[in-house]
Amino acid sequence: MDRLELQKLRDLPIEGVAERLGLRVRMHKALCPFHDDRHPSLSFRVSKNTFRCFVCGASGGTIDLVMKYLNKDFKEACRWLADTHPLTPPGWEGSWDSTNYMNTPPSREGKGVGFDASRYARYFDHPFLNEPARKFLFDERRLDPRVVRWCRLTSWTDKQGTPWLQIPYYDRSGRLTGVQNRNLAPSNLPQKGEASPRFRFPQGSRCGIYNLPVLNLLKPGEPLFITEGCSDCWAMLSAGHKAIAIPSATLLTQDVRSKMADGRSNSSLLTLNSSLGITFHMFPDRDAPGERLFLQLQKVLPLLQHHQLPPDCKDFSDYYLTHLRKPP
Repeated sequence: MDRLELQKLRDLPIEGVAERLGLRVRMHKALCPFHDDRHPSLSFRVSKNTFRCFVCGASGGTIDLVMKYLNKDFKEACRWLADTHPLTPPGWEGSWDSTNYMNTPPSREGKGVGFDASRYARYFDHPFLNEPARKFLFDERRLDPRVVRWCRLTSWTDKQGTPWLQIPYYDRSGRLTGVQNRNLAPSNLPQKGEASPRFRFPQGSRCGIYNLPVLNLLKPGEPLFITEGCSDCWAMLSAGHKAIAIPSATLLTQDVRSKMADGRSNSSLLTLNSSLGITFHMFPDRDAPGERLFLQLQKVLPLLQHHQLPPDCKDFSDYYLTHLRKPP
């Protein structure tokens, strides 16, 4: 097993590994299996992907946890991890639609190319974050770990060694409707062969409105923010606001606009306004596409309120990092 494969095993989510071993993880803690523990003293640090017991002193990463819990040597522990945690989701290679995913028709009676949610849903049951994903989400974006858990963000690495952040899209009832994958490879690294795109989508993936389940948590009269892109949505959630997102300024399709105003749709926003008095707000990106997206949305939601970003911020993620984020 080479160094890259070992790093992939170390990047497996420490809490996911603990659960596979049979530990009951709650609020980043579990009963320590290495001493007679009656109150959870085994703590997991998601941002560093490590564990530590503050009573008996047991600590380490994924491989250490398996070695100690299963009483295996290093090679046996690595083999167990590799066998029980696939590093590349089966079926992803060769099944991408990186451009026209919004217009891929749903499957009808087994014909055509539709999005098979059952094929992908299990990868979000126990999300895990590799090192590039943790660096992007926690070090660069400074997101609240609770937001990352709520959004069920996970990660994987393809056969070329490119790390990807995997972003699930759910409808309001919690049904998986699409998957968006974001390339986490540093842009300054030399590319081998054809460069990977920034985003990839499984065929048939329908990523219309992001984070629709949050609509179920809205209280009467509460503000709902609409952002451009998932990153701004995570920043808005980390700032303490409820938010949904349009994938990008170029992907506000007629179908999405119609569902926003259709009282029969579970993603209807106008219904929320009439039934709960929900108000709508937006910080458009400081560019022409961002302002154009606001104007398009305002035609669907006439009460959508415009908020201006400071001159030094190009989008809400910038605003969150420079003005709103609490210092560590």
